[in-house]
Amino acid sequence: MSVSRTEAVIDLAAIRHNVALLRERTSAEVMAVVKADGYGHGLLPAARAALAGGASWLGTAIVAECLQLRAAGIEAPLLAWLWTPDEVEDVRRAVESGIDLSVSSLWQLDAVRAAAAGAGRTARIHLKIDTGLSRNGCTAADWPELVAASAKCDELDPVGVWSHFAYADAPGHPTIAAQIRAFGDALAVAAAAGVRPQYRHLANSAATLTLPEAHFDLVRPGIAVYGLSPVPEAGTFGLVPAMTVQAQLASVKRVPAGSGVSYGHEYTTSRETTLGLVPLGYADGVARAASRVGPVAVGGSRFTIAGRVCMDQFVVDLGDLRARPGDLAVLFGPGSAGEPTAQDWADAVGTIHYEIVTRIGPRVARRYVGDRD
Repeated sequence: MSVSRTEAVIDLAAIRHNVALLRERTSAEVMAVVKADGYGHGLLPAARAALAGGASWLGTAIVAECLQLRAAGIEAPLLAWLWTPDEVEDVRRAVESGIDLSVSSLWQLDAVRAAAAGAGRTARIHLKIDTGLSRNGCTAADWPELVAASAKCDELDPVGVWSHFAYADAPGHPTIAAQIRAFGDALAVAAAAGVRPQYRHLANSAATLTLPEAHFDLVRPGIAVYGLSPVPEAGTFGLVPAMTVQAQLASVKRVPAGSGVSYGHEYTTSRETTLGLVPLGYADGVARAASRVGPVAVGGSRFTIAGRVCMDQFVVDLGDLRARPGDLAVLFGPGSAGEPTAQDWADAVGTIHYEIVTRIGPRVARRYVGDRD
């Protein structure tokens, strides 16, 4: 098997498994969220694997990614939810392509209505209510006007009403029940205005796995699709991480005790030792904050980054390990062979595993395995 100098190995079978597992836990339809290039796993391969695993919908933040999915021949229902006034051309193309669009304000409603009129077809929209995240979404004060306007517009079909949790990854947090109540209130207002959506959706990955009362008609798992637990302290839920990031050692050399390593000599060898050079750096998405803390597996043993992470490379003190150029250094993977996981990296650098996988850059080749074809 040929291994690239640096690569992210994406296990499509793991994505299929994860979606199937999520599908088994709900009676609702499943929208696999494939935004941000499939959370760094690759938009089209991740989308196709998710559909093969049982997802019936796909969702992205930006309209352009939904347009890519349509252009690639994917006919499943699609939803895009984050767009600005300057994206009216993409909105027009989305309406023409049968892509559902989120609407949370009157200006967005007007923009989609104009696009639908120009295309000579009805546009499907999902009205978004802000139930407590205070991010995107219509406020409760403006909600009656928005739903009433959508109900009166012949060019629009309000097929969905939706919102997003702030604290679903903390089961039992009081905001969860408060948001469910606010969502119910918004649905009642919509019904009074004549809007009775086919799809009511609120649940993200965490709520899909822990909060069945929030499933409604559609759930929107994101990070769980890629095998990373949305509630790490509660376990893996049987999810299988789909991404492994690894690289060939570019250099291996013995150095004496007292050798300063990498910029600023923040690490100095305490004895004669072997240093391995990994050709990945912050330009590839390896956080500079991983300097002196990031875990790496080489030859079946775990080590920690020695000194600073540089733009294109970092060093690992391998001690007396017999290594040679070309040997694999595994930054993270599913952990089944003892290698670090994305969660290990998140813990090491003080972030979340979402950031660890999505920040892996385009210089890192993607290699896909587990494709049934």
